[in-house]
Amino acid sequence: MITKATLEDLTALNQLINSAYRGETSKKGWTTEANILEGLRTTETELKETILNTKNTLLKFSNNNEIVGCVLLVDKTEHLYLGMLTVAPHLQNGGVGKKLLQQAEIHALELGLPKIVMTVITVREELIAWYLRNGYEDTGAREPFPSSDVHIPIANEPLEFMVLSKAINIAETL
Repeated sequence: MITKATLEDLTALNQLINSAYRGETSKKGWTTEANILEGLRTTETELKETILNTKNTLLKFSNNNEIVGCVLLVDKTEHLYLGMLTVAPHLQNGGVGKKLLQQAEIHALELGLPKIVMTVITVREELIAWYLRNGYEDTGAREPFPSSDVHIPIANEPLEFMVLSKAINIAETL
């Protein structure tokens, strides 16, 4: 079941997101960033600010009362920004991510937004290929990867983001 996350979900979401992106647990799935980044992917403080921001919608995917996936959707006025798509490592390749993408498209339609935009680290080739198979296109735009105390690059090559987008078609979404 996909529903909107609340402040009561902070701890579970924080654990899920960090376990899916970084550290040894993330290596059980195919979408890990553990080989290119260390540190935390997010914090409870950041997630609280995210949930409280009215431009944001953080959706959670629950199975047997356990949060096993989530996605951040940000109303950017001219498009919907999609970020932090997360699936528990042991459930990756099971359709949870695809269902969250479909719900993001429904959300964009509800807001009257014509496209979804996201950024993916360019060296994450398998993940980019998955998004391309799901209808996203490389816009050709690139953005620098931010340096911070949270996201600590350990890759040999410099990191940057690829900007992907997908036009939303009401006939395909419903």
